Amino acid sequence: MSSGYNTTLRGGYVTHHEYIQVGKGRDVGMNQISSFEAKVANGNGEQTLSRDVYRLGRRFDFYRMLSFYFTTVGFYFSSMVTVITVYVFLYGRLYLVMSGLDREILMNPVINDSKVLEQAMAPQSIFQLGFFLVLPMVMEIGLEKGFRTALGDFVIMQLQLASVFFTFQLGTKAHYFGRTILHGGSKYRATGRGFVVFHAKFAENYRLYSRSHFVKGLELFILLILYEVYGASYRSSSLFLFVTITIWFMVGSWLFAPFVFNPSGFDWQKTVDDWTDWKRWMGNRGGIGISPDKSWESWWDGEHEHLRHTNFRGWLLEIILAFRFFIYQYGIVYHLDISHRSKSLLVYGLSWIVMISALLVLKMVSMGRRKFRTDFQLMFRILKALLFLGFVSVMTVLFVVFGLTIQDLFAAILAFMPTGWAILLIGQACRNLFKWIRFWDSMKELARAYEYIMGLLLFMPIAILSWFSFVSEFQTRLLFNQAFSRGLQISMILAGKKDGNDTVRKDDADAGKKTSSK
Repeated sequence: MSSGYNTTLRGGYVTHHEYIQVGKGRDVGMNQISSFEAKVANGNGEQTLSRDVYRLGRRFDFYRMLSFYFTTVGFYFSSMVTVITVYVFLYGRLYLVMSGLDREILMNPVINDSKVLEQAMAPQSIFQLGFFLVLPMVMEIGLEKGFRTALGDFVIMQLQLASVFFTFQLGTKAHYFGRTILHGGSKYRATGRGFVVFHAKFAENYRLYSRSHFVKGLELFILLILYEVYGASYRSSSLFLFVTITIWFMVGSWLFAPFVFNPSGFDWQKTVDDWTDWKRWMGNRGGIGISPDKSWESWWDGEHEHLRHTNFRGWLLEIILAFRFFIYQYGIVYHLDISHRSKSLLVYGLSWIVMISALLVLKMVSMGRRKFRTDFQLMFRILKALLFLGFVSVMTVLFVVFGLTIQDLFAAILAFMPTGWAILLIGQACRNLFKWIRFWDSMKELARAYEYIMGLLLFMPIAILSWFSFVSEFQTRLLFNQAFSRGLQISMILAGKKDGNDTVRKDDADAGKKTSSK
């Protein structure tokens, strides 16, 4: 790429010979495809930062510049802008709901008596489904093979969950392209070239997609929940559905696509083995020479390795982006029943006292685990018992005296969990500072707690679906539909067993040998 850029800048030409129906293809799994997409997205991010792309963009004429943009970095930049637009939309909606402006607008008699808004949202939701994005594909296949074939191919692609797959890959492109823009650090990623029919463990999927998809998917999920809960009393459900249906689809794709496209992803025995393997991986201690696939600590240290080598701009932007998680706490605490609808800053200040107290308790537990767990186990248990009794006493006083409700507890979880995640992100960016104040071990324990919570939220639906055997059968049929039509015995390939006829032949041969020996 750099050679081509340099040649073009010097006034030369690069010839390209294109052939019809000549290409390279290989059967790979979901993880290999995602690794390849991440590698290409990283490369395009580095190209965007290069001086060659800047100079070419300045010197090309308008039409050649557009061709250059859409055939190189433009596709990945558009993917990143698409994801950023979803974030801006949901955070804007969150502000409207929490501030009460959304209620004032929708409760206005002029707007409430008119159905124009919902009628306008209906066709917009159809556009958001992305039907217009598939028109070029339908037109191309239609011109080559006929529009009936094009329509049939489109329907088959939807039945094979192609929309889920490409929505998931949209998140892959946006994450790695955006991270390279902020911090650099592009690297080669081995993708593998084998015929992939094996089952990827839950821990492996978690390592690959935790930061690129799972964290972002859960963030969008919380935004959608808050938008629904705090606006349900005055907003029709159809309006909420029209506005957010495509975002719900994106959230579901980002959270569960790796498990849907994972062979034997809903097999009960493999699910049990995955849970055991994931718990072992989370509990293992890291250190020098411990690979990321053996220990969570080693993997966690490697996940934010790019923050150690980033420049001041990337470091500052990382902290600024982390501040968006403080919006949840600021908006929710004023809607709690215990606040009695007060708008005073004292309510927000008291919420920070609660948050700081929780962090101090975490610090005490972390220090107690290091000092007392090995030699003074009784002291460590007494410390945990005292903390538990103190927590129960405080909650009792809040319920009896100050009027805390069960709804407030769930709302407080939605308020303080993002705040803790923001503190964790800032702590990762300011690693040296937190080590200097001796709070880094507490940050690591906080990160481990968040990883456990995210893992449980992802694993629970998989475990529930694994209880039903027909789900695993349906998934196998979905993934290997063409193989079934050719008569291949996919179940034996997935299980790693030999064909039953071979076993019978082997038994007959053994019996023949015994007879001849007699």
